[in-house]
Amino acid sequence: MADIIQLLPDHVANQIAAGEVVQRPASVVKELLENAIDAGATSIKLLVKDAGKTLIQVIDNGKGMSPTDARLSFERHATSKIRTADDLFQLNTKGFRGEALASIAAIAHVELKTKQENEEVGTAIVIEGSEVKSQEVVVTPKGTSLAVKHLFFNIPARRNFLKSNTVELRHVIDEFHRVALAHPDISFSMFHNGSETFNLPESNYRQRIVNIFGGKTNEKLVPVEEATEVLTISGFVGKPEFAKKSRNEQFFFVNDRFIKSAYLNHAISSAFEGLLKDGAQASYYLNLTVNPQTIDINIHPTKTEIKFDDEHTLYAILRSAVKHSLGQFNIAPVLDFERDANLDTPYSYKQKDAPTVEVDRSFNPFKDDQPRAKLSNYKKETGANWESLYVGLESKGTKTNTDFSEVHFESEPEETSIFKNENEVEQKQSTYQLNNKFIISTIKSGMLVIDQHRAHQRVLYEEFLQHITIKQGVSQQLLFPLELHFSKQEIALINQLKEDLESTGFIFQSIKEETVQITGVPVNVPESEVSIILEQLISDVENEVPDSNFSATDLLAKSMAKSLAIKTGQILTNPEQEHLVNRLFACKEPSVSPTNKTTFITMTVDELDKKFM
Repeated sequence: MADIIQLLPDHVANQIAAGEVVQRPASVVKELLENAIDAGATSIKLLVKDAGKTLIQVIDNGKGMSPTDARLSFERHATSKIRTADDLFQLNTKGFRGEALASIAAIAHVELKTKQENEEVGTAIVIEGSEVKSQEVVVTPKGTSLAVKHLFFNIPARRNFLKSNTVELRHVIDEFHRVALAHPDISFSMFHNGSETFNLPESNYRQRIVNIFGGKTNEKLVPVEEATEVLTISGFVGKPEFAKKSRNEQFFFVNDRFIKSAYLNHAISSAFEGLLKDGAQASYYLNLTVNPQTIDINIHPTKTEIKFDDEHTLYAILRSAVKHSLGQFNIAPVLDFERDANLDTPYSYKQKDAPTVEVDRSFNPFKDDQPRAKLSNYKKETGANWESLYVGLESKGTKTNTDFSEVHFESEPEETSIFKNENEVEQKQSTYQLNNKFIISTIKSGMLVIDQHRAHQRVLYEEFLQHITIKQGVSQQLLFPLELHFSKQEIALINQLKEDLESTGFIFQSIKEETVQITGVPVNVPESEVSIILEQLISDVENEVPDSNFSATDLLAKSMAKSLAIKTGQILTNPEQEHLVNRLFACKEPSVSPTNKTTFITMTVDELDKKFM
């Protein structure tokens, strides 16, 4: 029998490796930025076109590469970061697998220009689909410039799986944030389609956070500092009152490397226990420094998951440090036994002279008859003129009838039965609320069980969709303009959705770099809910819920309906229950919510009978 196992060609192996390393444009951004940092760059520029689908270029002022290194860097498992297997447990650099550039070159057009500091000229290499097209000498500044064009040009299936530009740009910005936050001592800039998105100068950690997430972030930060033999923690957590529903501002860095850890995230959540509203997520920007020998980075292709030797100790230290910081800055409730007695008013007045009140003890209102004389004169005077109130009544041809025998009084008819008619009971209450979640309504064949949250979502969704389509949303004017603060990329999304938002009833007075002023909101939208609605909407657009085949109008209606719908646990009166049921069955698609979930079920009498068999 013939042998069937064979070695794969290099370009096929590189494409398979690319499936692990390069999932989307953001993966390329991460690899290139980390290579620039490992090269010792102090200034890094990121250029992106069409959310990275057309171009991703990273320019740095690092140490550059020799012509031999430049060519060798695109070979598989070629790296300058490690020499032996033991080096994997003492890593102080970012990339070390040596597959990133080889994988990227297998699925894109790559142009590399690099020059070392002491050299007069540099090297330029052009690669298309793992095939080296040219290598020549060029004049270029010190450092490296790597441009990745037409990502997945030779794998159309992978390119078709990419999301819209809005979503892919969100992922690119996320990776940019993660690298920029981990290295505040390096200046970063980012350009998308020729316009500057971020310009982050070299700064300290707090300034870097503020430069990325907006000036208003500064007042939200609470510093966290803790140093032990096992772990050193530095960074900030957000104040509970500024917590959002999204997890966009949650960052763990272990030895300057961004990681995701549900276990450590739970430590933060438990430290915030009792301080956050339902569904709100704590913000944190924490740097953890541990011994490199106590962690294993090489357990996931993207290196965002790390294995710790002693997770339980890290959990306890992290939770304690965050809780201590919240209490130290008077955010968490604390019991203070050393209370300042001077603050305990009114008890501080025990030994002080009380204010005196002067009283005329000789005053007697009944001593003199003069006031009564005045009062009698007043009575006589008013009594003498009482007839003037009725002057002119008889002149209109009407007679004043003072015969009270003809006066009739209304009285309710007496009921002959002590039991009310059954039909009357049904008319008064046709719906019932179960566990503040379901509405029970009777029908001929049995009963309806309606999910109040999903039903209200359907009602609001169709209303908003109609308002946006015909552009006749009704607004209610706010007494004072409402000013909300967002980051630059969130402002860009609001500008995109402004026209549709105005169709639902929002009125924008101004939209600036980091602030939005609103003077009008849709009817029945509370002012306190406006920021929640916009945050939810931005999150949905960034994560594209639902997918890209739906229009922005549909997405906007869905997001607003989800935010404003009656929540599970809300008590409804009988008229409110009946009104919701009537509005639901007036919808075009009453049986499903906007997210295609069932809004009600029917249970017939026969089905109920079977339950008792």
